[in-house]
Amino acid sequence: MTLFKNRPILSWCLYDWANSVLATIIFTFVFSVYFSRGIVGDEVLGSAYWGYAIGIAGGIVALTGPILGAISDAFGPRKPLLLGLTILTILSTIAMFWAMPDPSYTLYALILVGLATIGFELAQSQYNAMLSDIAPADRIGRISGWAWSLGYFGGLICLIIALVAFIGLGDGTGLLGLPEEDSLNVRATCILAAIWYLVFALPLFLYVPDRKQIPHKKGLIVEAFQSLWQTIKTLFTTSGNVGRFLIASAIYRDGLNTLFTVGGLYAAGTFGMDFQEILIFAIGLNITSGIGAFAFAYFDDVKGAKPTIVISLLALIGLGIGIMIVEDKNTFLILALALGLFIGPVQASSRSMMARLAPKDASTELFGLYAMTGKSIAFTGPLLFAFLTQITDSQRWGISAIIALWVIGLILLMRVKETTTP
Repeated sequence: MTLFKNRPILSWCLYDWANSVLATIIFTFVFSVYFSRGIVGDEVLGSAYWGYAIGIAGGIVALTGPILGAISDAFGPRKPLLLGLTILTILSTIAMFWAMPDPSYTLYALILVGLATIGFELAQSQYNAMLSDIAPADRIGRISGWAWSLGYFGGLICLIIALVAFIGLGDGTGLLGLPEEDSLNVRATCILAAIWYLVFALPLFLYVPDRKQIPHKKGLIVEAFQSLWQTIKTLFTTSGNVGRFLIASAIYRDGLNTLFTVGGLYAAGTFGMDFQEILIFAIGLNITSGIGAFAFAYFDDVKGAKPTIVISLLALIGLGIGIMIVEDKNTFLILALALGLFIGPVQASSRSMMARLAPKDASTELFGLYAMTGKSIAFTGPLLFAFLTQITDSQRWGISAIIALWVIGLILLMRVKETTTP
């Protein structure tokens, strides 16, 4: 824990604490459920619309992520672009407050969700690329895991505040006394998420050192495109191992991202959970996910990132099948909470493995490609979930798409060599 006494490392980790509220409050447990139930008024159709919007946003991230990464590497400092993307995400989140519970606000809400997704994902690429700059080589897995664990516990604290202060327990209102009319108490959680993100993202911009600006003549963007093209050619010729990892991780990460996108919708639609139940469930899931990310961080540094990912994916597949077929709500909750133990390790160890494989002079570019390969097929999971849910009129069949992505990603990962050992 002495590393947490290092202010730049702690400040970098706090950005995970900051942006985790987007995953919990907006993308998974609160606004997504409010969108399908309150705005669209049909949980199955709302799930489909949500999946389509996230898929389209993922496609935009896939096209722009590597380009922005290459420009960032050629320019030098990462913070200016990271700040702009963070502001885009925060403003989009604030604007969701005005999405009223009426079908006429469907398009408005989907546009804002798309903008928030784009800002969030592109900012994540810039943020991830900083890992190899601030972490000692033999502590990359540990610091990545700690940051992801902090993120889960940040989401946990924010969910508790949303439940107790905004939405309320039982038949009572929240501590703030916000009325339920026009779902004001639910919509106000968007303001909470935006303020949370802003406050806890600030330490990164204040205390984490950035790279120096690289002196350039004219043609920075052209140089960035040339560098990106050369990197892509290298990945799939002399450095095929990195290319294989990018493809494998893209597929299993798409399964995870789809789970985050539709998890709250599945709990609400298939098991009839109300907002209070969903938030309590989300709190429990964040606890188990945080524990898993923290515990496996040490395993990553000792045994390697690949074994951590393989073990976690095997567990996710088994538990995912159980979640798909069970009909009892209590059994679902037990399996879902167990699932959380293995979500964080996959995310954190994928990031640490990419940081180990990426040369420092092209780390943002490669993390841009990491985002691109993930987002180039990011539409697959949400669209498959949306399509299967719509044609079968059952969210259970939609969940099968997530499990399939985990299986395919695991098979491809087995051919990847973790060339840099901790």
